[in-house]
Amino acid sequence: MPPGGSKVEAMSPSRAPTGRQWRLEGGPYAAVVVESGGGLRELTHGDTPVLAGYPEDQMPAGGRGQVLAPWPNRVRSGAWTHHGRKLQLPVTEVGRHNANHGLVRWVAWHELGSGPSWVRLGCRLMAQSGFPWPLDLTVHYALSEQGLEVTVGAANPGPEPVPFAAGMHPYLALSGPLADTVLQVPARTRLLVDDQAIPIGEEPVAGSAYDFAEGRAVGDATVDDCFGDLVRGEDGTAVCRVGAAPGSGPVVELWVDRAWRWLQVYTGDDLSPGTPGTGPRESVAVEPMSAPPDALNSGRDLAVLEPGGEWSGTWGVRRTDG
Repeated sequence: MPPGGSKVEAMSPSRAPTGRQWRLEGGPYAAVVVESGGGLRELTHGDTPVLAGYPEDQMPAGGRGQVLAPWPNRVRSGAWTHHGRKLQLPVTEVGRHNANHGLVRWVAWHELGSGPSWVRLGCRLMAQSGFPWPLDLTVHYALSEQGLEVTVGAANPGPEPVPFAAGMHPYLALSGPLADTVLQVPARTRLLVDDQAIPIGEEPVAGSAYDFAEGRAVGDATVDDCFGDLVRGEDGTAVCRVGAAPGSGPVVELWVDRAWRWLQVYTGDDLSPGTPGTGPRESVAVEPMSAPPDALNSGRDLAVLEPGGEWSGTWGVRRTDG
């Protein structure tokens, strides 16, 4: 084992498309974290998938398991203005002509520390066209009997304030057909979007086709929506559930702390067929986001990191028996 005790990769970094593989074990859980984008490739409970990951010899599709920073989701046409300065980001979602999911999804992250059940990775996002400030980013993965806990962090090492938002893109594994799967989303509102998937309004979900607050079977519903005004417990966490009906089978629960104000929920209807569990309607992405789509333009829930300032947010996922 290397210093720190984490297990090393089965495939050499020169062969694996996602580089180095950190294999973690804690309680009944096991996970694989990758060098590419600091992403999460796999999470299992015993022999059962908790997250729908992807094989070691492939790269992630559909944002699977990736860290999304310095913004999550979309920026309209990649164009935004900061204090009167017009900026242009690379258009990475060609079909809708948007800048999508930040700038660190394919960057090589490095180890900051590790043990048998945890690893902490970091990267420096350099100032660049469209986002002219440096940022120091971290992601900490830790396994225990209670599941996986993930903390994303950001720090501003530069002399100017930096706008910032973050997200992550896990896909929750299903234990049966999506139509029979019960989805519970603890939200009061849903964003309305245009044909670029950029917000143009907001509406309450109560009584609508998008009301999953109490949990119900997905049926033939197609969901690719951003939910807000999250219902939280006394500890400040909001919990989304995907799985069997209460008391009738396994459930995957994803929880978020107060730093994550939004959940993008995606039933994957337009994913390309691929590895089992990763195709259309074979898993459900539940994406914690600190700000909504196009936050660099709207400013909604956008953090501003002063010089030396920091931000962090924690979320987690676990398997229960329903």
